[in-house]
Amino acid sequence: MNFFGLIGEKLSHSVSPQIHKRLFEILNIEGAYKNFEISKENIPMLDDAIKLLRIKGVNVTVPYKERVMEFLDFISPEAKRIGAVNTILLKENKLYGYNTDYFGLDIMFKIANIDIQGKTAVILGTGGASKAAITYLLDSGIDKIYVSSRKKDNKKLSNNSAILIDYEELKNIKGDIILNATPVGMYPNIGLSPVSKSIIQNFDILVDLIYNPKKTSFLEIGQNLGKKTCNGLYMLVGQAIKSQEIWQNTKIDNGVLNIIYEEIKLNFL
Repeated sequence: MNFFGLIGEKLSHSVSPQIHKRLFEILNIEGAYKNFEISKENIPMLDDAIKLLRIKGVNVTVPYKERVMEFLDFISPEAKRIGAVNTILLKENKLYGYNTDYFGLDIMFKIANIDIQGKTAVILGTGGASKAAITYLLDSGIDKIYVSSRKKDNKKLSNNSAILIDYEELKNIKGDIILNATPVGMYPNIGLSPVSKSIIQNFDILVDLIYNPKKTSFLEIGQNLGKKTCNGLYMLVGQAIKSQEIWQNTKIDNGVLNIIYEEIKLNFL
């Protein structure tokens, strides 16, 4: 049996073990997937721990998507461009880093039938998920990207094609897509929106990378304004499937995505 897992600081609400357990069952793979909560002071021991315990693959979530890169032997081209890793493979005692959030975003946007070409987008937040979204949107033909941070003076974007703004400047921007890549509104702190109704009404499409709850306050405001909305559940399932493709060195049929999605969505209100 091979072992896999999720690395993060706080993981009590993660559904990744459930997703990967079903993937093992559907693909007839003998494997186990566990949550590994690691404190920030212990993260430098990650590479040795994975190799010592022979954990074949791990996913990485906040706040470690950027930090783990310094411990890897190889980083894939898309992860280098993004500046964040969320999937690690142990192969021949070397650690290989990938970013499957990128592929999860592609699945989400295509299923939601959101046109990106030539559009203007705002991304809320500057973390690992935001970096993946910036790279994906640029690769997909977006015309202009603004990235909004509450602490603009303390931030620097890795991609010069995006424009860094603060939330005060955001009030004066109108566009096509506004994407929430912050944890604001995520369970258990529901009922919060990262931006106000007055900002939301300046955009046609709202995308929230949060999947729990299914309808965040951010998306609910958008729906009440007649906007098109999309949550992050397809991205979650899509990135998990891409991780398994990397770990198992195989291609997984698209039908599996829909099976997992329909089952997992029942977990959330």
